[in-house]
Amino acid sequence: MQEYRPGNVSHTNFVFVGFSALKENRRFLFIPFFLMFLLSLVANSVLIFVIITHRTLHTPMHVLISCIACVDLIWPIVITPKMLLSFLLDWNEISLLGCLSQMFFVNFIGGLQSSILMGMALDRYVAICNPLRYNDYVNRSSFFKLFTVVILRNLIFNVIVVILAGSHFFCLSNVIDHCFCEHMALVNLACGSTTKNSVAGLVASFCITSVDCLCIIVSYVRIFWAVFKTASVKSCQKAIHTCGTHLIVISVSYICAMTAFLTYRIENSMTSNIRVFISIMYILFPGCFNPIIYGIRTKEIREQILKMYKWQRTVLLQ
Repeated sequence: MQEYRPGNVSHTNFVFVGFSALKENRRFLFIPFFLMFLLSLVANSVLIFVIITHRTLHTPMHVLISCIACVDLIWPIVITPKMLLSFLLDWNEISLLGCLSQMFFVNFIGGLQSSILMGMALDRYVAICNPLRYNDYVNRSSFFKLFTVVILRNLIFNVIVVILAGSHFFCLSNVIDHCFCEHMALVNLACGSTTKNSVAGLVASFCITSVDCLCIIVSYVRIFWAVFKTASVKSCQKAIHTCGTHLIVISVSYICAMTAFLTYRIENSMTSNIRVFISIMYILFPGCFNPIIYGIRTKEIREQILKMYKWQRTVLLQ
């Protein structure tokens, strides 16, 4: 790869060209992505509103569900408005500072989602495997400590990744083959070696996503071991239903995350359009999927949503 020389120009503005193979038809992408964005905003807003306004849902698990909804609400906002304007009006440019800021928030919020899913798994583990001491372990103090550690961990690793990315000279090109500032999409435009960026990305992914995933796996293995070993058939069914909802959300989130992460490691066997599409779905799809799953499979939330719908319908008919 070309090394940087003093005479070379380092680009400070970049142009997104994701889905460039579609040419003029690229504008039509505005419609499906806008509808997904709208669904994510509405569904997560309703879920947050229902949990906040009903005191019966102010339990640790429902609070964690509202946290996931907040993440799913904010995460698409980081990339989608700019992406939609790019499709519709060809507003494709972004500054280096804007690009690095977008990269930071995409990665930071993604790490936060992973950490909340881990918190859900730990909550279910304590509730099922050690119910007599649930209030001792799951309280405001433990929530605050876990939240502080998670924020600091995610902040440190993502700041390092962004600083390393921003330290490069971008003299190869200013064209980003993506619809938002994905880490490796930007770094691949740099002059000189990008090994340290690849290593930093892998370390950050391991210390955030992989560690959280390992905690989740261990928690649910121990939960199902304890349930099948000691509980009655009815208790088993209840535990499977409760944990099954979280496992569906966890599976979708991690499958999307790992697929998006691997796309730049196997890029030679994958077209640019598919790679960009997977990266966007990694952010947009959980925001559309998660609130629907929680709304349908969580009895307490489903009942409150139905009550709110019936009340609203009654008011409109009067």
